[in-house]
Order: sequence, then structure tokens, then C-alpha cells
Amino acid sequence: MHFPKLAAVSSIALAITSSQALSQDGGPILFTNVNVFDGVNEEMIANANVVVTDNLITDVSSEPLAVANGIVIDGGGRTLMPGLIDVHWHTLYCCNPQSVVVTGDILEVAVRGAIGSEGTLMRGFTTVRDVGGNSFAIKRMIDAGEIEGPRILPSGPPVTQTGGHFDYRPYQAVPTNGADSQWYWYSVGLMAQADGVPEVVKRAREIMRMGATQLKISTGGGVSSTYDPLDVRQYTKAEIEAFVEVADTYNTYVASHVFTDEAVEIAVAAGVKSIEHGFLMSRETMELMRDNDVWLSVQPLLDDEDGFSFDDPVSQQKWIDVTNGTDFTYKTAKEVGVKVAFGTDILFDPKLAERQGAFLAKLQRWYTPYEVLKMATSTNAELLKLSGPRHPYQQGDLGVIAKGAYADLILVDGNPLQDIDLIADPHENFDLIMKDGKVYKNTLD
Repeated sequence: MHFPKLAAVSSIALAITSSQALSQDGGPILFTNVNVFDGVNEEMIANANVVVTDNLITDVSSEPLAVANGIVIDGGGRTLMPGLIDVHWHTLYCCNPQSVVVTGDILEVAVRGAIGSEGTLMRGFTTVRDVGGNSFAIKRMIDAGEIEGPRILPSGPPVTQTGGHFDYRPYQAVPTNGADSQWYWYSVGLMAQADGVPEVVKRAREIMRMGATQLKISTGGGVSSTYDPLDVRQYTKAEIEAFVEVADTYNTYVASHVFTDEAVEIAVAAGVKSIEHGFLMSRETMELMRDNDVWLSVQPLLDDEDGFSFDDPVSQQKWIDVTNGTDFTYKTAKEVGVKVAFGTDILFDPKLAERQGAFLAKLQRWYTPYEVLKMATSTNAELLKLSGPRHPYQQGDLGVIAKGAYADLILVDGNPLQDIDLIADPHENFDLIMKDGKVYKNTLD
């Protein structure tokens, strides 16, 4: 069911009439006549009122509220929900064609990533965990209000061993010697390479120095890379433990790209706290993760109309092998009770990035609409808290509508708890998008 576009009215407040970003200089914002999904509970707060002061939610009530010298937004019975969170996003990789990553330069890659960040926010994703790429400058500019985009928790350059995932150097790049300069993409921080414990420690410290909120490494084979079959384990246990120890000295954690049982088991034993992908795991390995309080950050990747395509037939076959495990992974993870987070991992395709919300809606194959929305809000926010004091957004909570939480909000024209497909078309169904107390989209008349 869709609701009519209603005007915001109040005798003591100004009405929003512009779709441009609005600051809080004019006072608080009061949402009235909204049904609130708070990010945690399945039962909505009916006919609720929500007050935003500066960048935080300061009141949520089913009783009438009023604000002086502020703005009133009459929701017209729409659903107010927290901003969405994607915990496996690539700010730079998502919006650059692979040809640019191969032949371009960091300025082109960064500009495309900055431009694409506005689109991410306009899809209702107000927070992302960037698990690979040099997005530090984009994050700083977004936080400073110079460009528009989501909150970013950056991992910085993902780290690979020689011949591992993220080693995209040309075939002729080896053998190397100590006098060789770094490959271009390593030198500008798009990716990183380290071999042996001393080099791992140094590189990990460099990335934390750059401003990473957590470390991202690869401990198993990948799809898009050429020299690492899916079955291989990457990094020795001692090397992984070195990454984990450096992260621990910074009071944060390590996330690892990995697919297979043995590689996941060693990563868990070494102290990795977030397994990225894991499509080729068994039930027993998921139970091991559950028992060690390790997160499964998995993506609804399927060989369907949104399937990734690769020029290399080897990568294309690896894609098929991996996505053949998607259904089993989700079903088994839910049965086992391992902590599951939502991300997309969209790569090298700006048009596919526009389907970010549609990827979230695909979770309805395995979860109820409530479970989907909870995962993409409060559950994902729980994973982000593993960054501890490195978490850059600690003034309020993310992923919830509650007093003291950040004012990251979406006003949905309909009820996504009944029709999860509403989130697949945010341009049509998201009438208002707020981040940090500022309205970035408003199509209310």
C-alpha cells in the first residue's frame, strides 16, 4: 500500500519544502504521524512522533509532541526506519569499471568513488563498512560536509600475500628483489602486500596509521584474482596471528576474505573476528564460528540477473563455484545460529551499484522482511562496534530509532515489514532520507 504525498504543517514550526540538505540551524525536527520500525523490534510503534535535535534523536513517543521554532514533517502514515548499513562495501571498487582499476590512476578512481558515494546515500545506505580501498579522503570530506555520502568505517588497503587475492599485478611482475619499487596500486594504498611476520606487522601498522577502523586481509583464494585457486589457504597461521595482534594493540579487529573450511578454521584459530564470504564452508565450520563468537559477513551473491561477469573464464568459473554455495550458506548459518551480517561486495560496475537495495531485498529467500531489515540496521551496527575506540561515530547509536541514537532515518512510502521489495527501489519508495540530522532527500509536497 502506498500513501498520498502529504504536506508538513504546524502552527509553531516551518514546513520542509525543499529536497536539498537541511541543517539543524533552524531548530529541531519533529516527525509526526509515522509508524516506526526501530531497527530492533518486529512490532512497529504506531502513529508515533520522533524528535531530532541537531544530529541525534531526542524523543520517540506515541504521545503527541511539539517543537518550538523548528520543522514539522507529517509522515502521512508512512514507515520511519533507521538508515541502512552495508558492512561489505567498496567505495572505490564499486563505481570504477575494472578497466579503470587496471589502466587508470588513483585520481580517476577516487573521483569516481566520491561521485558514487552520493548515490549510496540516496539509496538509503547511511553507513558502510569499506572493506578494501583507499577511501580515507572521501570519508573525511563526507564527514566535513564537503561532499555527500554515507558514514564510512574504512579498512584501508586490503592486504594480500604474494600470489594471493588482491595481488592483481601483471604476470611479468615476479620475480622481485629488494630494490624493486612497489607496484603502483600498492604505493597509492588501493591494495597492499606483505609476506612474513615482520612485513605483516609493519604493513598492518601503516594501515592503522592511515586511519583504518579495522584491518582487512585475505586468507583464502578469490574469484576476481588470477593466481589463487579457491582451495588455497593464504597466509600462515603465524602471519594471521601477527595481523590480529597488531589490530588488538589498536583495540580493533581483523576481517578476512575467505571461502573454504580449512582456511576459515585457521583464521578463526588465529583470532579473526569477521569472516567475509564463506560460501564454501560446511555446517561444522559455521558451528566453530558460532562457538568462537565470530561473525559471518556474507552477501546474497547469485548467478542471476545481477551476476558478476569476468573476462577471464577461470574467474567466471570460480564465480559459479562460489555462488553455487550461497543458498546452503544462508540456510545453514540461520539454522546454526552464527551471527550473520549483510553486505553486497559490488565490484567494478557503477550500474550494478544502483542495485544495492535490490541485493538486500534478495535476502527474503531466506529471511522474513523483519529479519532482513533488522540485519541491515541494528545487527550490522553491532558488528561495527567491534572496532571499539577506532569506531569514528560514537556520539550515538547506529541502526536504531531510539533516544540518543544518530538521526539516520528513512521515510518509506509503504510498509517494508510487509513488502520488503520496497527497499529495492529507493528512488521511488524512499520519500525522505536523513543522515546525521540533515535531510538529503525530501519528495513530500
